[in-house]
Amino acid sequence: QVQVVESGGGLVQPGGSLRLSCAASGGIFSEYTMAWYRQAPGKQRELVAKITSSGSTNYADSVKGRFTISRDNAKNTVYLQMNNLLPEDTAVYYCNRDRIVKWNWGQGTQVTVSS
Repeated sequence: QVQVVESGGGLVQPGGSLRLSCAASGGIFSEYTMAWYRQAPGKQRELVAKITSSGSTNYADSVKGRFTISRDNAKNTVYLQMNNLLPEDTAVYYCNRDRIVKWNWGQGTQVTVSS
């Protein structure tokens, strides 16, 4: 069973940037489409961005043009560069494979956008 550990969150002012990392261990990483999800208080977890094993990407409309997902298969790591952050981006961010049956969720990393 693959384990994922997210990191890189924090408190940032509107318009600021953060880079999230997700390190996977315990299994084959490179063959999966990987995705970032987020869950804001009182809301359901939503898909933010995903990247195929070959590097094709897809984004939620709310983050297009501001977020960039990337991966380093040699390091079993997927990244999320977040620019021009908005208060509505405040959430706990998680990564997982883009499959109906997910790996166990990690603890996530908190992103708070506030002045």
